[in-house]
Order: sequence, then C-alpha cells, then structure tokens
Amino acid sequence: MELHPYCGPAPRPADLLWSWNGDLFLLLALALATGVGVLALRHSARARKQAFAVAMGSAVVAFVSPLCALTVALFSARALHHLVVFGLLAPALALAFPVRRIAVAPSFLALSAGLWLWYLPQAYSAAWDSVAVYWAMQAALVLPAWTFWSVILTGRSFAHVVWLVPLIGQMGILGAILTFAGRPFYLEHLAHAERFGLNALQDQQLAGLVMWVPGMMPVAVLAALMAWRLLNAGARA
Repeated sequence: MELHPYCGPAPRPADLLWSWNGDLFLLLALALATGVGVLALRHSARARKQAFAVAMGSAVVAFVSPLCALTVALFSARALHHLVVFGLLAPALALAFPVRRIAVAPSFLALSAGLWLWYLPQAYSAAWDSVAVYWAMQAALVLPAWTFWSVILTGRSFAHVVWLVPLIGQMGILGAILTFAGRPFYLEHLAHAERFGLNALQDQQLAGLVMWVPGMMPVAVLAALMAWRLLNAGARA
C-alpha cells in the first residue's frame, strides 16, 4: 500500500481544482475554531472580526483548498503555502486575537527557527513521512509567527519596524539558496514536478523566487508604511 504525505497524493494538473482536503478532523477543528472565535468577538470592533475572517479563510486556503494537494507535487507550492501561513494567517490572527506580554526577540527567534526548520531536507522528509511531524512543524511556524506579529502590528516605535528587516533578510537568503543551488534538495518532488512541466531543480528555483517576490515585498512595504506612520505621528507631536 502506497503511503502519501498529509494533503494526499500529488494531483495531476487536470485534477487540481478537485483536489480538496477532506480530512474530517481538520474540518471539525476549523469549524470549532470558527465558532469559538465568532463568539469571542461578538462584541468586538469590526476590524477584529474582519481580521478573524481573513485568518480562517487563510487556514482554509492553506490546509483545505487544492493548494494543500499542490504542495505534494511542487516544492514551490510549499513555499507559497508558508507565505500564506506566516504572512497572512498569522498576522490576521494577531489582529483578531493579539498575544499580550510577549517580547519581540524570543518571538522572532522562534519564528526564524520554525521557518528554517521547514527548509532543512531532513526535517522536510520527516514531515513528509509523518502526519504528526507535519502538524508539529506547522505549529512551530504558526505559533511564533502569531506572537511575533502580535508585537509588531501593535507596536508604536521604530524598534518594532526594525525587527522586520532581519525577517526580510532571511527570506532573501532562503530565496537565494533555493534559486542558485546547483541541485535539488527535496527529492520527494522528483517524480511529481514533471507533471507540471518542471524538473525538481526548476521547481526549487521557482520556490526561491516565491520567497523573494511575493514573500519579501509585502513585508518590505509593511515596514515602509509603519515607518511612514511613525514619522507622521512624530511630526504632528
């Protein structure tokens, strides 16, 4: 019996739109989280409710939609998946339910560790082979990202903006490693990437470009907007 990683077998292009994740436990967990969140925010500001809707929508995109299945076929889809998780889901959660009294440095270090862990080939293979490891590594990315964005998005000083610089930098380093490597690191995708017209090395290079362009740019824009807001606030003071 062939064993598949979480999200199921690698889809073919013609079947991708129908490759939704029907994991009952996941669907029940998302439904429960949605219900609890809606109740907790029933008397909250509209902005927090909207942020929670974005967070739950991002969770569906990441773990239920065909993107989940595509991560089995393409490593570049895995990179995109990570951006959805720590660049959209986590900050939306931070806006809806900010984590209080957390220092930014430990949150940043934990987020960095979780991010780099996913790109170690040995850890990646372990997550591929074990559902428990897969979800443990997801938690290692989501939870510190949630706390990190809770500090950053509620910050009122340039010190908080500065912490975005090393985040942008390490995403750039990851992107460079993936783009300019001379061989593929993630052998699990050797047979599957060809279904989408890519060999494994091209797929890995595309993952590097994903980390660079849609990964780095929004964070850089956010840093610029936060700095601009602080400068304007200082000018008005």
